[in-house]
This record gives sequence, structure tokens and C-alpha cells, in this order.
Amino acid sequence: MASKTVVIVGSGLGGLICGAILSMEGYQVTVLERNKQFGGNLQSFARDKHLFDSGVHYIGGLEKGQNMYKIFKYLGIMDKLKIEKLDENSFDKIIFHDDEKVYNYAQGYENFIRVLSQEFPEEEAAIRRYCETIQNISDAFPLYNLKEQQPLQNSESLSLDTQAFIASLTSNTKLQNVLGGNNPLYAGIKDKTPLYVHALVLNSYIQSSYRIVDGGGQIAKFLASIIRAHGGKLFNRIDVRRFVTEGKEVSHVEDASGEKYYADLFISNIHPAQTFEMTETDIIRPAYRRRILNLENSLSAFVMNITLKPGTFKYQRSNYYCYLNDDVWTSMEYTDESWPLSYSIFFSGTSKTREYAEGISILAYMKYEDVEPWKDTYNTVKAPQHRGESYDEFKQRKAEKLLEVVYERFPELKDAIKSYYTATPLTFRDYMGTADGAIYGITKDYNDPLRTFISHRTKLSNLLLTGQNINMHGVLGVAISSLVTCSELIGLPYLLKKIDDAQTT
Repeated sequence: MASKTVVIVGSGLGGLICGAILSMEGYQVTVLERNKQFGGNLQSFARDKHLFDSGVHYIGGLEKGQNMYKIFKYLGIMDKLKIEKLDENSFDKIIFHDDEKVYNYAQGYENFIRVLSQEFPEEEAAIRRYCETIQNISDAFPLYNLKEQQPLQNSESLSLDTQAFIASLTSNTKLQNVLGGNNPLYAGIKDKTPLYVHALVLNSYIQSSYRIVDGGGQIAKFLASIIRAHGGKLFNRIDVRRFVTEGKEVSHVEDASGEKYYADLFISNIHPAQTFEMTETDIIRPAYRRRILNLENSLSAFVMNITLKPGTFKYQRSNYYCYLNDDVWTSMEYTDESWPLSYSIFFSGTSKTREYAEGISILAYMKYEDVEPWKDTYNTVKAPQHRGESYDEFKQRKAEKLLEVVYERFPELKDAIKSYYTATPLTFRDYMGTADGAIYGITKDYNDPLRTFISHRTKLSNLLLTGQNINMHGVLGVAISSLVTCSELIGLPYLLKKIDDAQTT
């Protein structure tokens, strides 16, 4: 069979995994990326000679035999990655500013139950019911476990609210908040986030949690190498503007300079709303376009990437989720005066030292509307633009306010900072390609769960979708989304067998 040509628009994790799989199967792959770096949220960047991650701070399911391990093993990159297992008794730490205690999430379900029960000895039965439910829901999604059959769309977990479920387990409000305490992992919202989202994310990290050492950008580098090794091509600084159609198919894509890229098949790794806005065709009905355009995107964030003075701030194989009030589900309900209501701290993994940290990232929720005064400015490596002194003053004011609350719990940080660099929703918009800086894709809603499921297929017979907006976000969610997209071309049973076969090599 003559090999088919595939153009992939966007080099985020979804685009790169699709490109790697299809190139391994003999397709002629071309990846087009708007920015300088390949990888989307996988990008790493250096500040003061220290590498920071744009979005991938830790990964679950990387133990041998677990889902993410199997996918990376099949792709041939598992043994190449530099990884570090997080603290088995404390991969995530939940803290509240009015409580001196630290509440730990442990790896392994029995260990998770044991460690939390030490803080809540009368709640062991509730904690065990919580863990059993998380596991049962995860088992109900076969593809999540790399099994062939599709999940039932009427699964009860699709229409259950995460916060309400946790509250039903126990009347202990502190435990309720602890069990929901790392909800920034999936942009959790009270009365909205479905239980299945919480379950699939938490299950992966409770199974095992790892930090990428020396930057998650190595994942993108290895995947790009696979594509090139099989004759594929990757081009950066290509600003695709149009999907040009003929009849019921895409004929080619066209970039800002007018250059045309023809192929038999096309995969869009950019937001579905943006994809359809770039596609002029009557095949995609106006009602469907409106539905996609009207879907709510997840929240964005303000991030401080901090380089540290040598030997001043202890390195930890843990992440922190910190709350300034007593409700972990209200962090987006801030005012300008009350911001931030929570923040997360992630240590940068480095092969240089294990005792002291070289860098940390602090993340706090931020609404896109906070940066709307500068929404008409765009700043990328390809087209740098200064947003103005007022924007610089805004970032400095927010950074100082965030540090002020962090110092209350981590006073030793005050004298440890060497320098810091900030990112806002506009940074995520310009570098990640999301219209409003959303960092977790389309918001899932238990009130109408099927509305937020977007098919990888489109009405155009040779255009497929992939990425964090299809089914689930996160490294694991995007990887599974990529399998679904590729299965449309090479078959799901065949692909899952290839993944299984790769585990014995």
C-alpha cells in the first residue's frame, strides 16, 4: 500500500504522539507549529541557566504495567526519560493557612488510606469508600486502561458532581477539603466538575507519581525524533491560518505567508473552536459550530517561575496545594483585593542536586478578564511585543501580593529568591494557542456531560481532531485522545495489540 501523507497542525503532545504513531505505521507525516519550540505545554525554557516546565510538573501512571508507562514504552521513549519518583508517602501536600498540619497524599491505595487515616482516624471507612469509588470509576473506562471496548456513555460518574460526592462520604469538612485539595490538577469547580474527571486524574497519581528531571521538553524532543527517524518533517514558525476544503474533504492548509501544505489526511491539534473558525465549509453545520464556540474553556493562571540562591531552599519530592480559606472549591471566587485564595508550588527536577532546589514554580488561578486591558497585544518569540508599562506594573503587583501570602507559610523562601519571571493568561494564550489562556482545555460539566465530549471525527472525511480538548486534558488524557485519533486510521484493536506487544520487548 502506498503510504499516505498526513499534515498535523500543532505540535502539542497530542500532535506529536499522533505524528509518532502514524510515522511508525508508514505514514508520511508533516507537523506544522506556530511557535519556535515544539511541544505546547511540554515546552521547557531556561531562566538563569535553570530549566522550567511550561505545564508538565508531574506525571502519573509511570510504574511498569500502568497506563502511561505502557504508552511511553510502546513509543520507545520510556527508557530514555529522566524521571524521579515523588515521595511515596507524600507526593502531594495539602495545607491551609489557618492550620499548622500538613495533609499528605500517598502513592498506592492502601498507603493512601493509611497515611490519611493517621490524620483522620475516625474516618478510615470514608477514606476507603472514596478510594474504592475512584478505582471502580477508573475500571469503568476501558480505554483508560488500554482495553478495547469503549466506556458506557451513561456511566453514573458522568453525571455526578465531584464536590457533592466527596461531601456525601463524610460530615468532616476538613477531610472533605483535603480529598478535594489538589483540584487545581483538573481545574475543579464546585457544582460543575464531573466525578469521572476527578477519578481518572487522581487514580493515575495515586498509582504512581513521577517528576520529569531536567524538563518535560525531553518528551517533545524524543517524540519529534521518532517522527524524523521515520522520514517525517517538523516545521516551526508556521502560522497556519486556513483549512481549505474541496467538497467533503480538506484539500490543504495555508499559512500566513500564503504557503500551501497538501496531504491525504489532516489532524488538528489546536482548539476545535479555532479549527472550525479557520475552516470555510457548509459541511460543518452552523448549529454545531455555535455549540463548539459556546463551550466554556477552563480557567487560566498567574505563574511565578523562581530561580533560587544555591543551598538556601530545601528540595522536596512533593507538590504543595495551599489554601487561604476553608473551602478548596472557591479559589476562582476572588476579588482584586482577596486574590489569591490559593496557590500551588512545584519543584523543578534537576540532575545537578538533590538536597536543595534550584527553582520552583508557584501557580495561582487567574481569570482572563484580569488581563483584558492588554488583550490586543501579542508577545511571542517569533513576534516579540512589549505590552507596556501598565502590564509590567500589573505583573509586579500580582507577584508581590502572591509572594506575600506564600511567605506566611514558607518564610525561608524570602531570602532564597535569586530572580523570578511571571506568566499571565496572555502568556498562555500566545504560547499555547488557547483563545483565553485556558490551561486545561474545555470545562467539563456534570449537568450536561455529553455536551462537552467532542468527537475526534469531523464532518470532513479527512480531518481529525486531537489534543486536550478531546475527552480529557493532562499528559494521560491527551495520550489516550491521540490513541483514539490514530485508531480511526489504523484500527483500535490493532493499536492496542501493538502497545501490549511492546511491553515484552
